[in-house]
Amino acid sequence: MNSEQDGNSTEEKMKEHQQHKSLVASELGDLFANYIGDSLFCCVYQHHLEVVEDSEVKEFLTIALKNSKKHLESIKEIYSKENIPLPVGFGEQDFRKKVPRLFSDLFMVFYVTEMGREALLTYGSALSTSFRQDVISHFEMCIKDSIEIYKQGQFLLLSKGMDISPPAIPYPKKVDFVEKKSFISAVAGKNRPLTAIEIKQLQINLNTNTLGKSLVLAFSQIAESEELRKYFHEGSQLAEKQIVELSKTLLDDSLPSPKLMDAHITDSTISPFSDKLLLYHTVLANGSGIQNYGQAVSTILRHDIHLQFAGLTAGIAKYVNDGTKLMIKKGWLEEPPKSADRDKLSKMSDGNQPVE
Repeated sequence: MNSEQDGNSTEEKMKEHQQHKSLVASELGDLFANYIGDSLFCCVYQHHLEVVEDSEVKEFLTIALKNSKKHLESIKEIYSKENIPLPVGFGEQDFRKKVPRLFSDLFMVFYVTEMGREALLTYGSALSTSFRQDVISHFEMCIKDSIEIYKQGQFLLLSKGMDISPPAIPYPKKVDFVEKKSFISAVAGKNRPLTAIEIKQLQINLNTNTLGKSLVLAFSQIAESEELRKYFHEGSQLAEKQIVELSKTLLDDSLPSPKLMDAHITDSTISPFSDKLLLYHTVLANGSGIQNYGQAVSTILRHDIHLQFAGLTAGIAKYVNDGTKLMIKKGWLEEPPKSADRDKLSKMSDGNQPVE
């Protein structure tokens, strides 16, 4: 029996064993978040496909949209089996057709590529806490799709003259072991050079903030609500501050930092999307930023960068909290699956009426 046949046999055995197993909390939470996210991306990709001019970019966006729709159908199938109501998410009510383009074709490729990279982290986490075979298969499919999108996106960016990879550094000439505590803290006000992993994490967070700054800057010029336009403008200023700080850390080591993408925003003031989609997308993107900083801290050894990332994370966390409050205020925050309220249930006399 080859490995593929062995894998299929294992899947069949798991399906048979789990045929009456309910979804667990992690699976419910991740499927819910996946549905909301991919329903949002379907709207974004549809706008991009309406206005894209480059044939290669159009083909790339078509694949991205097809993948998101496929993920939604897979979740619908799981929800249907379990008699779980589908989330509202985003749909035709959040996407306006025949609206002028908001971004350049190159920005669209950068956007989709970054979404693919973030998806690898999100789906990997979801798969690692999934237990039912149909859910494992779903997230395995999502990971494979994200790998292909990321690979194609990187190729397209490079072929069109945009490199978002970290800077190159010299190869090691010998194996060394750390002998001084100055490796993690400054001595006489001077820090050691950045390690390869630290450069990687700085670049990831610079790319994330570069994308985020351009997104909220564009949102600030198309949002219908004055309150949201102000919120998005604040987000653009926050992202710019983070880019300056992260870039300085690279420049101190004579390493280049990526260019801003603001020039790829058009002057359109007509929104292709609902204010609800714009706000949710902003909160979602900044939540990913917090995740990126958290992962970075776990691999960075220099104390000054630890402190820098802690301060930057705090700024994003406050911004996300403000955005979440706005969503609640406007009635746009869809409640995720949650555990039973035992205190409330204990006060119910006949299952319907609370005890006075």
